[in-house]
Amino acid sequence: QVNLVESGGGLVQAGGSLTLSCVASNNAFVINEMGWYRRAPGKQREMVATMTSRTYYADSVKGRFTISRDNAKNTVHLQMNSLKPDDTAVYYCYAEDSELVGYWGQGTQVTVSE
Repeated sequence: QVNLVESGGGLVQAGGSLTLSCVASNNAFVINEMGWYRRAPGKQREMVATMTSRTYYADSVKGRFTISRDNAKNTVHLQMNSLKPDDTAVYYCYAEDSELVGYWGQGTQVTVSE
């Protein structure tokens, strides 16, 4: 079992920045993929950024968000710059282990005001 703990959400004005962090608690597991998803009010959950051996970004965040990962510490970060009100959502950390089992964090709220 892998527990994911997120931190770093909050309220920020449009144009501002936030950094989200996620730690996978069980170092006994080999984490294949780590990334971030989000669910905005009234919308389905969508991929924001994810890393395996490659890095993927949603088109809506390219050039503004940067994902980084520390494999030794099983952590993943999401640096979010030039935030827009449309980025308002609950952000979820996601991890997939070497057995292709997926895990989700509890979510952290990001609110971007006008």
